[in-house]
Amino acid sequence: MSGHADIKTLERIRKRIRFCDYLSVAQLYLRDNFLLERPLEPGDIKPRLLGHWGTCHGINVAYANLKSYFKGNSNYSFVLGPGHGFPALQANLFLDGELLKVDEKATLDYDGLSYICKKFSWPDGFPSHASPMTPSVITEGGELGYALANAYGKVLGHPERVIAVLIGDGELETATALASLNLRDLLCGPRNGRVIPILHLNGYKISAPSIYARRSERELNELVRGFGFSPVWIYGSDPEAFQDALHKDVDAPFYILKTEKGETGPNRYHEAHQIPLKEPAKNKDELEVLNSWLISYGFNELFSKDDGVKI
Repeated sequence: MSGHADIKTLERIRKRIRFCDYLSVAQLYLRDNFLLERPLEPGDIKPRLLGHWGTCHGINVAYANLKSYFKGNSNYSFVLGPGHGFPALQANLFLDGELLKVDEKATLDYDGLSYICKKFSWPDGFPSHASPMTPSVITEGGELGYALANAYGKVLGHPERVIAVLIGDGELETATALASLNLRDLLCGPRNGRVIPILHLNGYKISAPSIYARRSERELNELVRGFGFSPVWIYGSDPEAFQDALHKDVDAPFYILKTEKGETGPNRYHEAHQIPLKEPAKNKDELEVLNSWLISYGFNELFSKDDGVKI
């Protein structure tokens, strides 16, 4: 057991990750049979599959752990860099009731769950990337690189604020993101709030390894230290490691979350960047794999048609 988070807390985090992983996949694929009340059929699958799966699990892991750690802190905010992982962001906003504040149809029941799944990447529905219609979103999700600068801007002149910002490893290759690392020296002081960077090191960007995935841990540590941060590694998706890392007494931490691309899905690494199963409506084997993939999250333990959310 973690020395900082009890068993119940860790289990709640794991359940939240499972819930949001399932909902991320359901948004990408399903237009019916959202709770798998029967085996999937071709008619349950959207005619056009559009979106990104590869980064979703890592987003859900970071979001769940940070939300638990900062529970009760009204000055805490989360900034997402890999906006193309929008199914994960929307899953979390749905679960927290944030989406309901701007869309009366996103209710925390079966109707609401069906609505956000069917309407993801659907005409007159939700876009495949984070957009200004999403609560608190200020940039289009397909434009990578601005997350860290936005986070520092949000704490400027607000010493009470704490902003955790998740940065994709491909995103960190952009000039904007890399230059934004200098803001720690420029804006670190008692008049401004605190920014907590988390690098999501999942190894690939679209179809090629990211530069930082090819660097040794020593090289990446030295790069981070050169900008005035203290690197703190989190290996894998288990919340125990994440919670232990958050509780470490470290000055200017820069967390490096190392997971596998497309983790918990049927394919990993570069194959999972967008849609890992391309034609489940036409391919019987893919349909069976998708059915098993969704079942693996045990969603019926976390949500029911009659009672809604159970976590």
